[in-house]
Amino acid sequence: MEEKTCEGNFKSGKELVNKLRSMGYSQLLLPLPLEVKCQHCGEIFTMQEFESKCPRCGMVHGIAVCHADDAKNVMGAGIDY
Repeated sequence: MEEKTCEGNFKSGKELVNKLRSMGYSQLLLPLPLEVKCQHCGEIFTMQEFESKCPRCGMVHGIAVCHADDAKNVMGAGIDY
C-alpha cells in the first residue's frame, strides 16, 4: 500500500489555512472528528472540519488533509483569522 504524502510543508498555521481555503477544503468534514487543545487558550474542543475555530477564544486552527488522522498535526493560524 502506498503511503500518503503532502505536497507542501507549512511553516505557519496561516499558510496552512490559506492553502485549505484556496483548495476548497476548509469547511469539509474531517474523516473522524479530533479532540484538540486550543493553541491559544488551552480549551479542549472537537475539531470537525479541516478549519475550525475555538469556541472559547476564536483561535482558528487547521489541519492538512493528508495528516487529518492525528491532532498533533493541528496548527493555529490566529484569533478570528
